[in-house]
Amino acid sequence: MKNKYTYLLPTIIALALAIGIFVGGKLNFNDTPEKLFTTNSKKDKLNRLIDYIDYEYVDDVNTDSIVDVTVNSILEKLDPHSVYIPEKEMTRVSENMKGDFVGIGINFYPYRDTISVIRAVKDGPSFAKGIKPGDRILMADNDTLYGKNMPSDLIVQKLKGKDGTPVKLKVYRKSEDRMFDVTVTRGVVPIKSVESFYMLTDDIGYIKVIRFAESTYDEFKSALKQLQKEGAHKLVLDLRDNPGGYLNIAEQMADEFLEDNKLILFTKNKKGKIDKTYATRRGSFEDKPVYVLINERSASASEIVAGALQDNDIGTIVGRRSFGKGLVQREMALGDGSAVRLTVSRYYTPTGRSIQKSYANGSKDYYERFTERYHSGEMVSVDSIKVADSLKFTTPKGKVVYGGGGIIPDEFVPIGTNEEEAVESMDSLGFLSFFVFEHLDENRELYADYTAEEFFRYFRVDDILFEKFVDYSLERNLKMNFYDFEDNIKLYLKASLAEQLFDANMHAKIKSVEDPMLLKVLELDNPTIQQGEAEAIESQN
Repeated sequence: MKNKYTYLLPTIIALALAIGIFVGGKLNFNDTPEKLFTTNSKKDKLNRLIDYIDYEYVDDVNTDSIVDVTVNSILEKLDPHSVYIPEKEMTRVSENMKGDFVGIGINFYPYRDTISVIRAVKDGPSFAKGIKPGDRILMADNDTLYGKNMPSDLIVQKLKGKDGTPVKLKVYRKSEDRMFDVTVTRGVVPIKSVESFYMLTDDIGYIKVIRFAESTYDEFKSALKQLQKEGAHKLVLDLRDNPGGYLNIAEQMADEFLEDNKLILFTKNKKGKIDKTYATRRGSFEDKPVYVLINERSASASEIVAGALQDNDIGTIVGRRSFGKGLVQREMALGDGSAVRLTVSRYYTPTGRSIQKSYANGSKDYYERFTERYHSGEMVSVDSIKVADSLKFTTPKGKVVYGGGGIIPDEFVPIGTNEEEAVESMDSLGFLSFFVFEHLDENRELYADYTAEEFFRYFRVDDILFEKFVDYSLERNLKMNFYDFEDNIKLYLKASLAEQLFDANMHAKIKSVEDPMLLKVLELDNPTIQQGEAEAIESQN
């Protein structure tokens, strides 16, 4: 007796053959050029092209790198802020935006082919085990960590691991000329978003935020509470050089200063859908004076906070015109460990202005427009900022604000001279820090008896250390009018010493003595204080 499926057999075979022919056609690389791009979609074109290169191209090619280049080329055609994140970068990027990582908790320099500890993170795994500044870490378990040209990322890889796992370190302590072993249990180490906070005067608190990561709002809230306990009922929020980050974190921060139901911002996507975000009842610094510091490198989430306050007539924005990024990105996984941050909407400040710069002529022109600011005169005079009447908006209290390329501050502070900016760059790029590390490595005992407060009040960089720094700089072909800026350089050296001996708060507090924007804040807060009287800050600390 025939099986009931017997009569279906020819149909099944025919169907199988048809599928085979279809699949075979997809795998057959003998198609004519005319057939190459006649399949269904644009996606097929890219997929088949990669397959052809993989199987038929005359030379071996790393098609992964081709895909990376292709993705980047596509994104470059969209806007300057849609970016591709390769798999090898994802861990670092994710940690930075999450606000922590798992490791042993040290800051270090690869110094003379050895890992030299700058400082153990306070209350971190290494701090708890007594690791000190100046210690050399020679081995982690059975891995050697010294030698010429050992990459920093390889060192970090060996020190990182899973939370709770032990790593046996072999350490040389130069100050005691001895070697010892210590086992450190890896733990969660914060990547600080609030770089520093302290009392600027008896009633003005200061908080510097350097990114908007997952942990930023909690860090900010904790710092604000501490400052309020110390008597702060005015605040300086320093967003200079802050490139931005998560939109919702910026919204939460702005909410702290705005009354209930005040509009923080709204976003609009390609379909015209508008989403509005309003302040809630949780704000803890409403109806109090706030000064927001911005500069030409303050972007994205920094501009959201500054724009929300400015458009609601809250506080005073101090500094220079911000970067001008009014686009919102969403991170989307690509399935192989990589991801793309794709622009999905634009955001608008409460008055309805977009502060996004034009990118119609491509990314190169976009960033050239930014550098043009240094040549146009706008960095030294607010009158040189080009604004368009068509982008003029008015706040509820009648203040005129502009869209189309950043937040223009309420109170302008010009950029310093080339030499002053050079000293600032030596600090921000780590040049001063490395010199100070070498100095402390040989002379740490000279500072052993100072408390942080004593160091702040009484320590002065002497001429001997200044001359050593001049020689150090000249040996590295760094030339400037050192003696014309001796006082400024000495102050920055003191700040860098304080950072390595104590913490980032001391570094910021010492630099504040000659910070033009903070001096402007003091002048605005108390008009009897004239700008340039640097002692004003120091005398109140």
